[in-house]
This record gives sequence, structure tokens and C-alpha cells, in this order.
Amino acid sequence: MPRSNRPRRLTSGKGGGPAGKGAGKKGGGEIPELDLERARAGIARRESAPDGEWMVRTMTAKNAEKTYICPGCSTAVLPGVAHLVVWKDDHLFGAAAGLADRRHWHTNCWMSRSYRYR
Repeated sequence: MPRSNRPRRLTSGKGGGPAGKGAGKKGGGEIPELDLERARAGIARRESAPDGEWMVRTMTAKNAEKTYICPGCSTAVLPGVAHLVVWKDDHLFGAAAGLADRRHWHTNCWMSRSYRYR
């Protein structure tokens, strides 16, 4: 015998059925909308350069809340300005030390940096 597509009758005072709260959902709450820009910004990418391996993460203007000094031009990266967070992936003392030494660069400064010894 085929299944019925009609909703089931309530057998007790608990929710259920199409008119009941939380029908077919766990938790019964609203699902928040996915913020794709925030999801993309949190992913670091690896860049190879003559001066080593670097991990580069984009910081959106919305998430930039503090003032930093850009090592490329020695001027301030102000709050509300999109920039890059950069750290050495092949740090002498390991990945954790490289992450601790991360720096905030203006995007243009990072793209146009020279690879000469500093």
C-alpha cells in the first residue's frame, strides 16, 4: 500500500504536523544567512616569493578595526581600510612563531614590495 502524503494526526499535546512549531526542523530557530564575504576573507592562501613562503589572508574593510603600521611604507593602516595580514610560512622557529610575527600590509605595498635583503 502506498504511503499517504497527508499529515499525521496529533496524538498528544506536543507539536508536530505542518501547523505545529518546528515541523521538520531541529531546534526550530531561524537559519542565519551565510555571509560569503566573511567566509572568503578568513581563508589564508600560500604565496611563494624569492624571499620565502608566505601565508596571506585578506582583511576586509568591515573587519579592520585597529590601526597597524605597514612594513612596506611605514605608514598607518587605518581602521576601515581593507588590507592583507601576512606571515612567514617557513619561519625558522616553526609555523606558530611565524603566525605570532604576522604583519598587516597595505595591499598595494605587498604587491609592489621588492625582494632585496632587508
